[in-house]
Amino acid sequence: MTGAEALPRRQTISFVIPCYKSEGSVKLVMDEIREAVAQKPRYDYQIIAVNDCSPDDLLSVIRQEAELDPRVIAVDLAKNGGRHNALMCGCHYATGDYVVFCDDDQQCPVDRLWDLLAPLVNDEASGGGYDVSIARYPKKTQSAWKNFGSKVNDVVATWLLNKDPELKFSNFSAMKSFVKDEVVRYTNPYPYLSGLMLSSTKRVCNVDMEERERTIGTGNYSFKKSVSLWMNSFTSFSVKPLRLATICGFVLALLGLIFAVYVIVRKIMLPFVAVGYSSLMAALLFIGGMIMLMLGLIGEYIGRIYISINNSPQFVVRAVYRQQPEEATK
Repeated sequence: MTGAEALPRRQTISFVIPCYKSEGSVKLVMDEIREAVAQKPRYDYQIIAVNDCSPDDLLSVIRQEAELDPRVIAVDLAKNGGRHNALMCGCHYATGDYVVFCDDDQQCPVDRLWDLLAPLVNDEASGGGYDVSIARYPKKTQSAWKNFGSKVNDVVATWLLNKDPELKFSNFSAMKSFVKDEVVRYTNPYPYLSGLMLSSTKRVCNVDMEERERTIGTGNYSFKKSVSLWMNSFTSFSVKPLRLATICGFVLALLGLIFAVYVIVRKIMLPFVAVGYSSLMAALLFIGGMIMLMLGLIGEYIGRIYISINNSPQFVVRAVYRQQPEEATK
């Protein structure tokens, strides 16, 4: 065996960046990625920047980066589908041995890249190590509303996806290529990336690090997007909500039977005492509200099934900007 043959193969890290209203920060994120990867020469990088139909001049920024750097791919989506749809789009273009997800606002500590990848790289040759690594922030810099939304999302994921309560999700994460290959097999229009990763492997870990303060722009994660994410986690990977509806229906029916027996016995024992109007109306309103809630939940499932059967796309790509092979060799 020659010395050249004994050298380890150069591995590639694919960075997927969902971009929205970040014309002032996305280039800084790309520069930081280049600096981080340059620390270890045996690794190369690929950057997939997905423009999620941003209203600013973001497209021209990432397009220029793609024209200057053959390792950058700029994807322009035809409509805004949300962060997880943009990440799914980027995964289809990722060809690296590892795929790293990070935000476009410089809040993800890209300078801690090798700490994030360490659990995936260590003991890989022996089949050990982890398949997915997720940054965990002991102290978050986001608003109280977003902290509340993250907490609710964590509780929902723990219940629905059987997630370890100690495992925390964040926007800065990495996974091996085989997990990415499994993730992109999901074609329904309501992707929930955290659920897809947990469905693909149980070797998932957290790496503690500090989240950065936002220095440019403002957050774009609205109440509507938070509700949409919760619904995706509810309906895409579990039927537990439907089972909960069945349990609630059984409990209410049992309570109704007990109340009916109580009314009959009371009427026999005290024939001249009228049943209270207020308590009766309260029971009717409560039971009616529960029925409507359960019907709405079932309707949400049916609606999503209908949309999935119609093959609605996860994302629609308007254009892809990248250097052609002959351009990259010039």
